[in-house]
Amino acid sequence: MMKRFAKDFLLWTLLFSLVLSLTACGKKGPTAESSPTPDPVESVEPSSEPSAEPSSEPTPTASDEPYTPEVPLVAWGKNQVVEHLFFHPVIAYPQWAFHDCPAPESDRTGLDDWMVTVDEYNKILQSVYDKGYVLVSMNEVWSEYTDPDTGVTRMRRNTIMVPEGKKPLIISFDDTNYYDYMLEQGFTSKLVLGSDGEIWAECTDPYTKETFLTQDLDAITILDKFIREHPDFSPNGVKGCLSLTGYQGILGYRTQRSTEDWNDEKEAFRLSEREAVMPIVRRLKETGWYFGSHTWGHIRLSTKSMAAIQADTERWFRDVGELVGETNILFYPHGARPDGDHDQGEDYGEQFKWLQSQGFRIFASVGIESYSQVKKTISAVICDRLHPDGTTLRSGKALKRYSQFYDAREIIDLDVRPKLGVTWE
Repeated sequence: MMKRFAKDFLLWTLLFSLVLSLTACGKKGPTAESSPTPDPVESVEPSSEPSAEPSSEPTPTASDEPYTPEVPLVAWGKNQVVEHLFFHPVIAYPQWAFHDCPAPESDRTGLDDWMVTVDEYNKILQSVYDKGYVLVSMNEVWSEYTDPDTGVTRMRRNTIMVPEGKKPLIISFDDTNYYDYMLEQGFTSKLVLGSDGEIWAECTDPYTKETFLTQDLDAITILDKFIREHPDFSPNGVKGCLSLTGYQGILGYRTQRSTEDWNDEKEAFRLSEREAVMPIVRRLKETGWYFGSHTWGHIRLSTKSMAAIQADTERWFRDVGELVGETNILFYPHGARPDGDHDQGEDYGEQFKWLQSQGFRIFASVGIESYSQVKKTISAVICDRLHPDGTTLRSGKALKRYSQFYDAREIIDLDVRPKLGVTWE
């Protein structure tokens, strides 16, 4: 009897233990899935500055991978406007640029007209992100095709896919050359490739004369950092188009040729600058940046002769195109259009046709809206861009026009800008 009781007791004990084990398996403990998502890694200034020496083969990082949206993609149709904002280099030291710099008053007024400060730029990026814009490439919006029946090539506006609830936005940056005057008036001085494989900006404090590397004072590195922290701002890994002249090199490197007082020493320096900039160009391309022409000499295309335009374009291909590769995008300096390119129907001027024959297909000017027109009898697109800067931030007329992106009253830094007034009060 006792043996049977002991046997039954052991059996019930085993069954009870088994039930407890199965119950425990159904409960969710502290797993990786239930842990909170880590915050984006902050890009902080390293204890020792990244080496400014170019890396021959930069290693791609996780930030290079396109963001995979968690929401469905929807079509942005061919007749829906793709907005386009463009910036000049941002002012890193506004107190110096607007007030303390020994530059002529006309220079400081020009900076107020055509630039934004780092603080204003940061607020604009945050606002367009909050309003649901996502970055797209100009070559994603328009592309060239060949008619299978006639063999004729034409440009077309594409239907693009964006995350549901989002709107496409192109951003471009003119004059990302780091001109000599900028080095004296409160801007960063060049782009460098850090030992961490990231793009950094070299900067010299105009007050202390200390030179250092930063990702917080330059339009390009700020956008890089913003996208690392907000990857859904760039669903396909696109960032912006860098519009380059050539007369003072590119990206802060003096790569230009000159026929004035040239010698072997200057040529050796030019060649060393070309070698130094190539890893930066390569890394920018790897991480979503692309390039366009702003002409070699920042020339006003509306007033130049055919011979002058041809000489300038050939020089751009030689001094800039050899470094950044082919591009089909031409940004008009001063927004000045060559003859026959805007609202002229299908009647094209000779200068426009020659520029198109050199491989340019997307011709970008400046306007009061993100206008675009696909030409029908020539393979070309003309378009206008909007310009966040001092002129539009101060303007009452522009206040409403730019309200789809930001409220200028919340963006403009009137405490540091010159006391030139606003017209939206």
